[in-house]
Amino acid sequence: MYSYQNIFENLWTDYLTQNPETRKVYELFLSEGEEVINDHIAFRTFDHPRVGIDVIAKPFLDAGYVVKGSYSFEAKKLKAHHYEHSTDADAPKVFISALQTSLCSDFLQKTVVDLMEKIPAEFGKDASFLWGGSPWGKPNYDTFLKLRDESEYAGWLYVNGYRANHFTVNINKLKKHTDIYELNQFLRNHGFVILETGGEVKGTPAELLEQSSIRAGKIMVDFTDGPREIPSCFYEFAKRYPDTDGKLYSGFIAKSADKIFESTDNIGGM
Repeated sequence: MYSYQNIFENLWTDYLTQNPETRKVYELFLSEGEEVINDHIAFRTFDHPRVGIDVIAKPFLDAGYVVKGSYSFEAKKLKAHHYEHSTDADAPKVFISALQTSLCSDFLQKTVVDLMEKIPAEFGKDASFLWGGSPWGKPNYDTFLKLRDESEYAGWLYVNGYRANHFTVNINKLKKHTDIYELNQFLRNHGFVILETGGEVKGTPAELLEQSSIRAGKIMVDFTDGPREIPSCFYEFAKRYPDTDGKLYSGFIAKSADKIFESTDNIGGM
């Protein structure tokens, strides 16, 4: 069984190979003398029993995590849970969402069923599937385009499979860039594109959570009809505020997360 530290180490290694923009941001923070602490990661999946939220969550549950919140995103047809470690308050949080395929087109539903038939029988039995990428093999570009046109979420998942959709810099742990608006401008000054959908910052201090993100970087993917460059993962930034009990808020705001999903949308190339 993997410890949560082992899981996150492997996820981070895979994440950096998939997102050149993240590596640049991370190295920029290090050059500023910052220690980069991860607030949370996120996964995408379908609501099929073979790959549902419970399947994705199991390695984390085995490593000491528990469910802390549930969310619904009606426009994007998603359900989600977030998890926190039961004893280690410093452990990163985990956010897992799933596309409700029954609410989608016949084409998307049939595609998902076909994908499930391609998944190896041993899928999910070892935590390494979390950073294993696509378990259904090489994607088809036309299928990707059709899925993406209906659901950017489904298109991204079809191509990328199982890996962290994003890591999140914990702004509360930074020394220099503790204001999220200043941090966004700092990143712009170094050539990064901040997601503006829904405003550059999602959430407010009154809501106890502010979030922003850079758009996903591009990566070359080997489709069945040849290589194509499409967006990959993205990097998020989060600042949390104390609740009435004096402890930092540890949950998520559905309307903010809804916009953060769009860091990999069509405007960014996917």
